[in-house]
Amino acid sequence: QVQLVESGGGLVQAGGSLRLSCAASGRTFSSSAMGWFRQAPGKEREFVASINWSGVSTYYTDSVKGRFTISRDNGKDTVYLQMNSLKPEDTAIYYCAARTGSAVATSVINYNYWGQGTQVTVSS
Repeated sequence: QVQLVESGGGLVQAGGSLRLSCAASGRTFSSSAMGWFRQAPGKEREFVASINWSGVSTYYTDSVKGRFTISRDNGKDTVYLQMNSLKPEDTAIYYCAARTGSAVATSVINYNYWGQGTQVTVSS
């Protein structure tokens, strides 16, 4: 079992930055690929970014490439999402997810454990 707790969400103006954190506990974090997803009101949950077990491999959805950076610290069992140049369309609840596999993955069904989510609101 894995427990995930997100933090770092909030209200920011367009063009601003936020850093989300996801603290993991339970099974071995360092062998798990991790992902960030988001869900806006009335929309399905969508993939944002993923990072493999070592942090060497990352993958992003096109809309956040060049603006968001996913990273991890296996010594602290924590994964991060640095979000720069935020846009109003980035407004959503952001979820951290863990999978039993070690490689990056982009689909909701590939992830076994989920956090409770943190709200990100970008004002225009």
